[in-house]
Amino acid sequence: MALGSNLKFAGESPAIVLDAAILALRSRGFVIRACSKYFDTPAFPAGAGPNFVNATIAIETALPAEVILAQLHEVEAEMGRSRTVRWGARTLDLDIIAVGSQVLPDAQTHQYWRELPLDKQETITPQELILPHPRLAERAFVLVPLMDIAPEWRHPITGVTIRQMHDALSAAQRSEVIAL
Repeated sequence: MALGSNLKFAGESPAIVLDAAILALRSRGFVIRACSKYFDTPAFPAGAGPNFVNATIAIETALPAEVILAQLHEVEAEMGRSRTVRWGARTLDLDIIAVGSQVLPDAQTHQYWRELPLDKQETITPQELILPHPRLAERAFVLVPLMDIAPEWRHPITGVTIRQMHDALSAAQRSEVIAL
């Protein structure tokens, strides 16, 4: 799971917001198996707001992916998340990156969203949960933290590991993600 924040909530810094989100997930019964370092990362897309604090966690739960997502949205709302602007500044962003080797809803739909051009991504959103996250391989702010906790996880469709995705990023992309 990926966590990010680039706005204060209740006067607290984005790093403290991430700490609070992890506690909120634990209080809902999620077992946190691993947590990456926190990283300072540029907002995506460029110019979309102040830098983020990003991290990743590995969780354990028996809940299905759709229920996990609903729980994440509840935690986001409790911490002031407003879904008014796609990819805008936010108090908290919680994303399911993958649930084991599960593919949702199917490989064909996943491929469509994975290959969708950036200009289309800015204007349309899927109406269903897509797993693994279709833009995982492009996002240094997710891949660099995932290197801390799951470098050998293998994408169930592409067969590529987190380490291979990370290494395929440009040096410039990786250098923008700075450990705090």
